[in-house]
Amino acid sequence: MKGALTPEAAAGLIPEGASLMIGGFMAVGTPERMIDAIVARGVGGLTVIANDTAMPGKGIGKLISAGLVTRVIASHIGLNPETQAKMISGEITCELVPQGTLIERIRAGGMGLGGVLTPTGLSTEVEEGKQVVEVEGGRFLVETPLKADFALIGAWQADYIGNLSYLLTAHNFNPIIALAGRMVIAEAESIVPVGVIPPDAVKTPGVLVDHLLIRAA
Repeated sequence: MKGALTPEAAAGLIPEGASLMIGGFMAVGTPERMIDAIVARGVGGLTVIANDTAMPGKGIGKLISAGLVTRVIASHIGLNPETQAKMISGEITCELVPQGTLIERIRAGGMGLGGVLTPTGLSTEVEEGKQVVEVEGGRFLVETPLKADFALIGAWQADYIGNLSYLLTAHNFNPIIALAGRMVIAEAESIVPVGVIPPDAVKTPGVLVDHLLIRAA
């Protein structure tokens, strides 16, 4: 099986101060066993790039509660009062990015593009310190690409060569962050023989996946 690792071995690849893109939409599509292993290892100073920080005790919220995160780039933190408190105290730096802009910045990083042009955020605090360009009479913010040291993926199914499929809102961020992580580690609910996942259901091809977590005992 492609790059098979236990969660503990996978967490051992992540050094202090690493940047992590983590899939999930309010923890739906988040690799929970991977998160638990990182918490158990206790590596800190992490930058987390994700849609949100879930809730206390769930998904990315476990990393927040454990004090392992120093920077968050996300579209909102409204469901996690611990993230909010740590931002107010200065323990965590939060960059809040409109959701569509966030995913397009990640896509740009994965595709090797120089950035994204968007009107979202013009004439608001989002515009402060950013380049503004004019295209065909319209004004646009230049939003820079995002990449990360690791992309941690939560999938529904994987096959033995790392092809991945997703269910429902787990589609939102996982397939895109798989493009922008220098190392991609996937955790699937089930691992099936090659050919079980129909070709048109493969949303992340195995060529993008470096490691696949072995199934829980």
